[in-house]
Amino acid sequence: MAKEKVAPIVVWLRHDLRTDDNPALAHAAETGRPVIPLFILADENAPVRPYGSAHKWWLHHSLKSLSASFAELGSRLALRRGDAFAVLGDILSKSGATAVYLNRRYGPEATSVDGALEERFEGIDIQCFDAALLHDPDRIKTGSGGFYKVYTPFMKSVSAGLGELRHPIDAPSRLVAPEHFPVSESLDKWGLLPTAPNWAGGFEAEWTPGETHAQERLSHFCDELLAGYSEGRDRPSEDLTSRLSPHLHFGEVSALRALTMAEEQADRRKSITGTDRQTFRRELIWRDFNHHLLYHFQQLGSKNFNQRFDTLKWRDAAADLEKWQKGRTGYPIVDAGMRQLWQTGWMHNRVRMIVGSFLTKDLLIDWRKGEAWFWDTLVDGDEANNTSQWQWIAGTGADAQPFFRIFNPVKQSRDFDPGGDYIRSFVPELSKLPDKAIHAPWEADDDTLRQAGVALGETYPKPIVDHGEARDRANAAFQATR
Repeated sequence: MAKEKVAPIVVWLRHDLRTDDNPALAHAAETGRPVIPLFILADENAPVRPYGSAHKWWLHHSLKSLSASFAELGSRLALRRGDAFAVLGDILSKSGATAVYLNRRYGPEATSVDGALEERFEGIDIQCFDAALLHDPDRIKTGSGGFYKVYTPFMKSVSAGLGELRHPIDAPSRLVAPEHFPVSESLDKWGLLPTAPNWAGGFEAEWTPGETHAQERLSHFCDELLAGYSEGRDRPSEDLTSRLSPHLHFGEVSALRALTMAEEQADRRKSITGTDRQTFRRELIWRDFNHHLLYHFQQLGSKNFNQRFDTLKWRDAAADLEKWQKGRTGYPIVDAGMRQLWQTGWMHNRVRMIVGSFLTKDLLIDWRKGEAWFWDTLVDGDEANNTSQWQWIAGTGADAQPFFRIFNPVKQSRDFDPGGDYIRSFVPELSKLPDKAIHAPWEADDDTLRQAGVALGETYPKPIVDHGEARDRANAAFQATR
């Protein structure tokens, strides 16, 4: 057999830590050639955004799970740390590999790294596949040939093409191993897990990273939670959302697999309404929309999409920011959300909107400071979703809610956590308050507070801002940008 027929293929894995529906891996396996699965942990000088602390915890466990999956396929996952070009060059040189297969990324690194591969490795077969999204950002265009800045027409355009999507690709049953595997670094020595102290104890109780659990969670969602999803997803006190976001972020399950399984289950069960089906589908398309925006506006994480807000006078309020981060604002629904984030690395989406509005409107603190905190503390902190969502909440982004539309945190709390169960879960010092008092304890009478063991300003903080006054301040700052 000619040398090029048996030369290995390097499959460079990034945000696609799975064997199922992984086009780069599947196409490499189909060739019958030896396959070298590779993950590179970028060094601090790489032109990619460094992982947040919560990301690192998840990444460690996800890579450990993926290594076991490759072992079952008769292969190994090579782990390397450093400059991506230098690592690839070393692997190619020492293994004799003549091809690199990879799945597309859509953020700034797609241009700075992925786009330069063919130039840097002349003579190497570089093949890039679509794997992360339901749409191709290069192909979905407006009638004028530009990119979409409004979700609804984008959603309609993507929805119209869903029938043309490829079918998910099953994981290969076996991989051909190279004669000699590249030297792999020790995952444990990468130091991704927190120590002294181990602040991830709540993460361990909440999550099981890895492709196996991602598939289990998807199955559970489709079997048990998709029926009623359109209404249940707004109740933070109950486990009624898909909770697939960190699995999607790390690519432990593909959006296409999630959509396909949900659609198949909806076809089988009458209890899953058309609204339930459509709501989940639109959630996946909203994720696509965020990546679409980042692909076409790669400063999304650092610059206002709507330049009008470049003149908005944000407050420099470090003490208020810290109280928000620690869940000590005096607004129970906000504090519950921020404590859930710290304890579990995740926050219910409805509550994300509430705490985001509180930071950017009630406290008038720059959305970028909130986005940076989420990036470090969220296990699902995604560069596209996180930045786009913060700009949407702040009113500075594409198709954003108007800046002057300011969530009333007490009303939101009463609407979406009427019994106060979510608040009681994460703000236990208020747990004995009656339902009608728990949303705004400062409005309760002294007897109610005393019987519940609540002393405002001592056992629980007083509100750090009056919502009505804060709303007026925010609107004044907005008017000043005209």
